[in-house]
Amino acid sequence: MPRADTLLDPALDAVHQAAIVCRHVQLRLHEMRAMTKDDRSPVTIADFAAQAIVAAILAEADAAIPLVGEESAEFLRQSEHAAHLAATVLALRDSGVWPDATEADVLAAVDRGSAQPAAAGFFTLDPVDGTKGFLRAEQYCVCLAYIRQGIVELGVLGCPNLAPHLVPGADLQAVSSTGSTYWAIKGDGAMMAFDAPGESATVETNIERPDVCITDPARLAESVEIAHTRQDLSARIVALASPAGVLAPVRIDSQCKYAVVARGDADVYLRLPSRKGYVERIWDHAAGTLIAGEAGCIVSDAAGLPLDFSQGKGLERNTGIVAAPPSLHARLIQAIGTLNS
Repeated sequence: MPRADTLLDPALDAVHQAAIVCRHVQLRLHEMRAMTKDDRSPVTIADFAAQAIVAAILAEADAAIPLVGEESAEFLRQSEHAAHLAATVLALRDSGVWPDATEADVLAAVDRGSAQPAAAGFFTLDPVDGTKGFLRAEQYCVCLAYIRQGIVELGVLGCPNLAPHLVPGADLQAVSSTGSTYWAIKGDGAMMAFDAPGESATVETNIERPDVCITDPARLAESVEIAHTRQDLSARIVALASPAGVLAPVRIDSQCKYAVVARGDADVYLRLPSRKGYVERIWDHAAGTLIAGEAGCIVSDAAGLPLDFSQGKGLERNTGIVAAPPSLHARLIQAIGTLNS
């Protein structure tokens, strides 16, 4: 399989095009619901459209690399969902990312994402991470990663609504007119790109996350949805780990949380299982963990163990997620141990 650096350009292009079609669909929520008579149809259409265009672009770059995604085309092939298929094709055409797409093209492309993980190397995709954020017209992202021999070597996050900088007092859920994109190659640092107002070209910048001094209060980034994590327990852990105090949390959907921590607008991302036996899926964390790690954070499970991406589609050997700059990460793991003892 090829090296990660040779896959960066097609990966960035794929995520960029997927973000365009997702934004196109999100701006037409009511129209999509009217077409399909289904309240959740906009995110369904965005999921399929994003996976289709990502699969098509990656296949053109190297058709031999498997794509492990969330979706298969079985749903779209069912006669009762003909309106969803028609709306997916229309979204790809009207957004301009695939002007001559046909139903057959889309079905074949979506099905490319039904592959299984391969030790030699594979892509994993979450076409719309942050379903409820998408439906609320807030934050979500397109998440693509390349994993080889159980190691995440390339990660890209396309965040169509996430502003590149947190303006003091601003609401991160507010929709940015430009959005932002994040990527990393293992061992090569993390990057952010955005279109700045008044600039003729896209601005690209390195992300270098400074450590958190023990005298600084900490800010937690966590899910909006209570069902996704133990918010009460997270608050106790951060309070124990941050003797200088805790700032109001940043509640935001999707792997945007990794981006916010990587660039310094929050200090810690905690995801603690809300039910026993829950296993995280690789596409929900692969890209974000690499970007945060390459920016200078430590990312582990709740026991401080590295995340193991060699176990198929799930993080079977890990429980929970902790991402933070080094010294704060160490205090968080210690706090978790104290509360579990």
